Amino acid sequence: MAEKIMTVEEVAEYLRVRPSSVYEWAKTGKMPAAKVGRLWRFHREEIDAWVRNGGLQAPQDEGTEDGA
Repeated sequence: MAEKIMTVEEVAEYLRVRPSSVYEWAKTGKMPAAKVGRLWRFHREEIDAWVRNGGLQAPQDEGTEDGA
């Protein structure tokens, strides 16, 4: 089966968020993405793994696993 490559619009629809959010997450490295020329592209498998692993983590959540 061929790997699915998605556009910003497809990722936004898939995750049910705004395309502007996807652009921001891609630009800041918060979401797995690759820039091809001027266009952002996403591997569906990487997006699925990113979501399974919690997606965006709020900065205040960092370091709270140890009970602090």
